[in-house]
Amino acid sequence: MGPMRGYRLREDLDRHDAQGFQLPLGVEAVGLPCPTQGYTLEYNAAEVEDADSYSFHVVASHEHVRTILHAALTLLPSEVFPVVEVGSRDAYRSIDVFSAGVPTAKRDFMKVWSEFEPFLLEDAQIGAGASSIEPEIEIFLDAWKGVSIHVPVRMREEVETMLVGLGLQEVVETWPSNIENEVVNNSRVRDVLVLEDDQSPDLDELLLQMREAWSLELDVERDVNVDEGGRQLGFTLWQAIIVVEPHDEQAERGAYVTIWSTATSIQQVEELVSDALAGMPEWSFQSIYSIDRVAFDERPDELGDLPPRRAAPAVHTITIDIWGEGGEPGPREPFPDDSGNDDSGNDGQDDDAA
Repeated sequence: MGPMRGYRLREDLDRHDAQGFQLPLGVEAVGLPCPTQGYTLEYNAAEVEDADSYSFHVVASHEHVRTILHAALTLLPSEVFPVVEVGSRDAYRSIDVFSAGVPTAKRDFMKVWSEFEPFLLEDAQIGAGASSIEPEIEIFLDAWKGVSIHVPVRMREEVETMLVGLGLQEVVETWPSNIENEVVNNSRVRDVLVLEDDQSPDLDELLLQMREAWSLELDVERDVNVDEGGRQLGFTLWQAIIVVEPHDEQAERGAYVTIWSTATSIQQVEELVSDALAGMPEWSFQSIYSIDRVAFDERPDELGDLPPRRAAPAVHTITIDIWGEGGEPGPREPFPDDSGNDDSGNDGQDDDAA
């Protein structure tokens, strides 16, 4: 997708607060109750011997969050597993979790973190952090910029001493227990990035940059198609956006390839994408921008005649949006689509997907 483009935070936003408690720029709120600043503590009993743990959750006004977060990150050892969570566009999943399958050096993690930290501290659509195996620790900055600290039992005193040193005490609760209704009624999430033109990086592009820098993969089962409750969905409609670049390395251009397909898993979608890209010899694969399931009723106009019941995986349309020198975005011809019709009455996908 070309060189990674730098982002800028908006300077036209007034920071909102909850009765003096400073909120991240990404939250616009009116009349929210002030939380009690401090930390809550929860004991986690585990079935595995010596794996019991404690979970601290720290809530503090925005001006203190960075200091608390950096103190917490010092608890991590020399190798860590980065993780990012963001609200999902997938029709059957509310949160996308991207995690690393292999560890990265903490110094390398922190180098990337420093580049994105101003954004991560302000954007209320994304959370990020890192974990380790030995000792088993997780440090996570959530979307509302609370800091979660998960540590083995033996580290409880160390964490408490650290938090007390930062002026924090244990409290019964931070945000009031009925805060969910307050949030829904009195606040909304807003964009914090400057988006002047098509060249300005948005949330999706910054997420892609973090995924590539930390070798993150979407944490889902790749060979099945289930919703958050574990319900089997069968065939559903998928939108995949793939980043490609020309085989000519001198060309200052690239493209986003959007592929609409029907499939029963991400693995099957990726196989369809691979076959489709094989028919575009002028382009080489660079990365997966996104793969999301789309409810049938939300399909694009060009798929208006698509039958709701499917009996076989199929690619429906491919569109190429070219950027850079000589870029002329435009659609490719839709794929013939009669082979996937389900005339047998077999329920190829659930009623919601249909």
